[in-house]
Amino acid sequence: MVRAHLARLASILALVVASSAGIAAAQDAPPSPVASPVGTAGLRSEPFGEVDGQPVERYTLTNANGIEVVILTYGGIIQSIRVPDRDGAMANVVLGFDTLDEYVASSPYFGAITGRYANRIAGGQFTLDGQTYQLPVNNPPNSLHGGEKGFDKRVWTASEGSSPDGPSLVLTYTSPDGEEGYPGTLDVTVTYTLTDNNELRIDYHATTDAPTVVNLTNHSYFNLAGEGSGTIYDHVLQLNASAFTPVDETLIPTGEIAPVAGTPFDFTRPKPIGQDIRDGSSEQILIGRGYDHNFVIDRPEGDDTSLVQVARVVDPESGRVLEVASTEPGVQLYTGNFLDGTFAGTSGKVYRQGDGFCLETQHFPDSPNQPDFPSTELRPGEEYTSTTVFAFSTEE
Repeated sequence: MVRAHLARLASILALVVASSAGIAAAQDAPPSPVASPVGTAGLRSEPFGEVDGQPVERYTLTNANGIEVVILTYGGIIQSIRVPDRDGAMANVVLGFDTLDEYVASSPYFGAITGRYANRIAGGQFTLDGQTYQLPVNNPPNSLHGGEKGFDKRVWTASEGSSPDGPSLVLTYTSPDGEEGYPGTLDVTVTYTLTDNNELRIDYHATTDAPTVVNLTNHSYFNLAGEGSGTIYDHVLQLNASAFTPVDETLIPTGEIAPVAGTPFDFTRPKPIGQDIRDGSSEQILIGRGYDHNFVIDRPEGDDTSLVQVARVVDPESGRVLEVASTEPGVQLYTGNFLDGTFAGTSGKVYRQGDGFCLETQHFPDSPNQPDFPSTELRPGEEYTSTTVFAFSTEE
């Protein structure tokens, strides 16, 4: 009996020693580069593989309400946004992949920063100050989203931002003169801030050492019912846009600013995204295989740059609401028309046509070749700035 008692004492002493050693080791270990533990408000990071020998990191921003946004340094990609439905159930509401290899191999710009020029430039050419520049024709016969290797395929440098509104991630990238055919060295900063008001704010900033053109946006595909849950055709959309820019058969704007009234493009009052998407009498719907068009955001007269309401989207089933505000003059509504069932997303579900929608705040497509469109030129000494806010909430 004495031996059994001594054995128990020895066992307890061993546990105490082991625990003390573990505490000491933890105290001696170097601090994590991001202090916030899993599940608490703040910013944390983890390795996410390599691209061409460059390490890629994955950052998670969490606000005080438990909403999480996951961002990759590869392409500045928003991999997931987890928000609650009306009953508090959390779900990821953006399309994406589980692995870096999938993003590198086959991503249709899921969640990425697109640039140096988001959207299309006709014929892959533009003229600036009398000089013509040739860009990669990666979406024949046009150039799309910055070329073969745009900003969506670059590894960005990350640092923790400083914002009183919530956790913030700052990504920077320097695009050298001539990259993808664009003139001038462009220094770009994109800052993601997740506020305690459940807003994801994206601030863009760029400067150049030579005249160039710039148009930056984020290419997230949303599904407020939850990623992989099916189509977004029942989502109810309202756009603060009484005009749009019709396109030719290659999806380049014709130059016309056309009223939406009396067309399938009228979202000035809330209606389901799918209500008119199969309207075969609309040449524009047929050209885009759905919606893949730039809408002209309504603004007060003389106001070109203030932050204004762009869109409101509601998923009636879950009650989730997305509101978009921006300083940009346009927004591209894209309804996932080219998702073709050839890959699966983070849920393991295959993505098909209409399984997500994009609201890409932007200057208009092909602006460098369209003198009547708002200018996208940037010159030395000037600053490119743009802000877009995605605000999440619920309704009964």
